[in-house]
Amino acid sequence: MDWKESTKSKMLHLQLPTDPRWVDIAKISLEAILVDHAYCEQKAASSCISLIIKFPEFDTMVDVLSPVVAEEWAHFEAVMHQIRKRGYRFGHPRKDEYVVQLQGFIHKGGSRTYQLTEHLLMNALIEARSCERFKLLSKNLQDEELKQFYYDLMVSEAGHYVNFIQLAKTYQDSDKVERRWKEWLDYEKEVMKSLEVRGDRMH
Repeated sequence: MDWKESTKSKMLHLQLPTDPRWVDIAKISLEAILVDHAYCEQKAASSCISLIIKFPEFDTMVDVLSPVVAEEWAHFEAVMHQIRKRGYRFGHPRKDEYVVQLQGFIHKGGSRTYQLTEHLLMNALIEARSCERFKLLSKNLQDEELKQFYYDLMVSEAGHYVNFIQLAKTYQDSDKVERRWKEWLDYEKEVMKSLEVRGDRMH
């Protein structure tokens, strides 16, 4: 699936766009946003590793996510490069309230296939929101290098989003996945409404 074609058809399906104030704050909080972004990439790699370890019997998932682990860690290294070259300091991780709230929406119980699907959809949603915010940064930052940097990451995140959605539909009936995906999107909309607009957080 071509990512440009997908985004033109509103591939991400996010129900609430990021508050315009977020990117304005982020532009003057580059050090904080880059540090938080680095941790997001580390967590993304760790999340894929966790799925592989927790659900090793799902061969297709293991095969698809194994290279994603490497890609996410490469993104972490790339963000760290941007931090170092600007003389910024890599601080401690901050609590990601956005992800914490999404984790609370995962249905407990059910088959292992169902549990895997829940985690795949949560990861797809995180990638979708990250993709949307990378697009905002690529269009609004004044730093030309960072604009290109976030454009390239936007393309990659769109691909990861597609990976998670397609994997979910590999293991569950497509209609069931779409119904549950709609519930996730509706819930994420409410999460976004509840969160403080902070330019020092990627989410």
